[in-house]
Formats: sequence, structure tokens, C-alpha cells
Amino acid sequence: MRVLVIEDDLTAAGFVTKGLQEAGYVVDHAEDGQKGLDLALSEPYGVMVVDRMLPGLNGMAIVQQVREQDIGTPVLFLSALGDVEDRVDGLKAGGDDYLVKPFAMAELLARIEALTRRGKGGGEVTHLSVGDLELDILARKVMRQGQRVYLHPREFRLLEYLMRHAGQVVTRTMLLENVWEYHFDPQTNVIDVHISRLRQKIDKPFDSAILQTVRGAGYKLEPTD
Repeated sequence: MRVLVIEDDLTAAGFVTKGLQEAGYVVDHAEDGQKGLDLALSEPYGVMVVDRMLPGLNGMAIVQQVREQDIGTPVLFLSALGDVEDRVDGLKAGGDDYLVKPFAMAELLARIEALTRRGKGGGEVTHLSVGDLELDILARKVMRQGQRVYLHPREFRLLEYLMRHAGQVVTRTMLLENVWEYHFDPQTNVIDVHISRLRQKIDKPFDSAILQTVRGAGYKLEPTD
């Protein structure tokens, strides 16, 4: 899949481009707004990664003009502007997601993968499975190795999010925003507590661990051999 990166900071652009290429993406880079807009209007891309503050033409203006041409390419804004109002402005301008600098490459990749899945459409998924772990969203039921696992509502929501991102590193920021709907870090150990409780229920009674901690990055749900 081709990704267009519009970023004037060459260090940041190099970091993003290298990470995307290592993940298997084909990357085009534009270092100013006008070049980025020209590419966005003339070439097909799976995702656009757009900095908000650019020389010549800012990221918001680029996305607005792309949307005016009925181009629905998913857009992920990158910005050092992280206030709620800034995020809202970016989404209203036609962005699909918003990631605040500095960020972890793992989170950028996870968000791009989520955007591409979202763009594929299709029916709503109601059953998830990772290895021998199964989750039925409609029945609110979790099974592992044929045994019922009973979860509290927040634990269920946490597990559902992890399963929807199975094999990916999920950061604390992603969990705070998508499971607790906090768009800031409340500086509590709420995530650690719930991850610990979830491990006690989906890992401890069984012969292999499926919920992994990725030191310095976050968590990953993946079967271990």
C-alpha cells in the first residue's frame, strides 16, 4: 500500500518514512504543502500522513481541498498542537485521526492499520478470536480453551480493544483514549490495575500467556508458542 507523508521536518519525515517502509509500505514524501497537495490530487494513496504546520499551504488546507475533490483517502494528522480544540479542528477539516508529537512508531503504525481496516467497510464484526481466546460481542461472552471467562464491563471493553488490535503494540495513550475516553493522562495506575486483573482471568488459569507487556511501549495480545 502507498502512503503519502507530508512533513517539512526532515528528521521527523525520515523517522516516519523509515518506519513505514520497514513495515512494508511504499512511501512518497512531500516536504511542503503545495507539493503534498499536488501528489494527493494526482496519485492514489491508501493513507495520507499530514503535518498540520507546513510551509506554503498548511495541512488543514490540504485536507480540505482534497475532500472538496471527493477524494476519501484516510488522513492521519500529525501535530505538536495537542489541545482538544486542535484535535477537533483537524477532524472537522476532514481528518480521520489525529496523533500528537512526539509519538511512538508503533502507535503510528497501529493507527494507520486501523484506518485502512475502517476504509474496507463490510459488516460489523461481532466475534473476535486470538489463538484459543474467543470474544462474542453481542452475547458479552469470553471463552478460552472452552472455559468461560467472566469479566467486568470495563475489563470486557479493554479486552475487546486489545483483540481488535491483536498482534499490534497498543500504547497507554491508545487505551486511555479508546477504552476510558480520556484525551489526557490522568496520572493514575488505572491501566496497570485493569491489565493485571485481565491477566489474572485470561492468562493465569491457563498454560500459556497471551497478554504481553512490551517494555517502554505498551501491551500486545498475541499467542505465545
